[in-house]
Amino acid sequence: MGLLYPAILAFPFGCLYIFTGLIVNVIQATCFVFIWPLSRSLFRRINGVVVQMLWLEFLFCLQWWAGIKVQLYTDSKTYKLLGKEHALIIPNHRHDVDWLVVWTLAQYFGCLGSAPVISKDSSKFFPVLGWSTWFSDFVYLKRNWNKDEGVLKSSLQALKDFPRPFWLIFFVEGTRLTQKKLLAAQEYAASTGIHVPKNVLVPRTKGFVSTVKYIRSFVPAVYDVTLAVPKNVPPPSVKGMFSKQPSLVKVYIKRYPVEELPKSDEGIAEWCRDRFVAKVAIFWIGALLLSIYKLFQTCSPLSSWKGIGITTATLFIVEMLMYVLLLSTQQEQSTPEKQAASPKTSPNKE
Repeated sequence: MGLLYPAILAFPFGCLYIFTGLIVNVIQATCFVFIWPLSRSLFRRINGVVVQMLWLEFLFCLQWWAGIKVQLYTDSKTYKLLGKEHALIIPNHRHDVDWLVVWTLAQYFGCLGSAPVISKDSSKFFPVLGWSTWFSDFVYLKRNWNKDEGVLKSSLQALKDFPRPFWLIFFVEGTRLTQKKLLAAQEYAASTGIHVPKNVLVPRTKGFVSTVKYIRSFVPAVYDVTLAVPKNVPPPSVKGMFSKQPSLVKVYIKRYPVEELPKSDEGIAEWCRDRFVAKVAIFWIGALLLSIYKLFQTCSPLSSWKGIGITTATLFIVEMLMYVLLLSTQQEQSTPEKQAASPKTSPNKE
């Protein structure tokens, strides 16, 4: 059936989307003309309520129609602050519904109406949904730094007086992960002496560095968000969503106070790259913990001396493997420094 079956299932949603979306767009445009010139704060509050009527339709399809579950993992301190402060969100980008996953969390913590995305410029022309984002403080970039630098600065400075806690979502990889893009990223990383990625792309740090510099005075935190899908679960997608294909996305959030980030441009760029190296570790740690949980569900390895011995031996082997891995990682990290000492082999900067 190919795309025919999802298209048929999506037809009723499409009718609802166009009908309600156009109503939302008209209300947004009317408020923009008559309220924005008088009070930006009031316009943003009204727009935040109105635009949710449209965006919640997508979340309904994600969660209730397709049954795509979102599980959150974070520490208690971060959990208490979610939705109560301005934050810059930096997720990895593996699937075409990742933005809906982040919006799902934003809705849960009361930030859906104030969750703008740093997005490519063409997205604002997408009928109905794109038009709704134009009124909602989205930041549109053309991937041309000569043009984007001024737009980024003015758009972010406009958020200083935002009346409610907002989540500014920035997919710093710049694009969704595919095998072709991953190979290109690996070649680039190897040629520049930075960590070679295996499950994420190399983040585009120039925009991230500027974003941190522009928001440092009024955004207190950066949320490092890692999206991971278990191997035995089909990956989520827009096609799968309309085909009612259930899935599971595990979301790991680590909060970093902006004041603790490096001050120099290169320091911020390195910090960003380090976060994406850490995302891979987070994924494998989650997979390991899930495996251990399943093991204890099916049997009780500590109920006998034999089981205790096997468990102890396994942990010892894992510990030795981790030790060897850390040694090899240290050797890899020392390579760029040696290259930098030689003018002939100095790696190019981003």
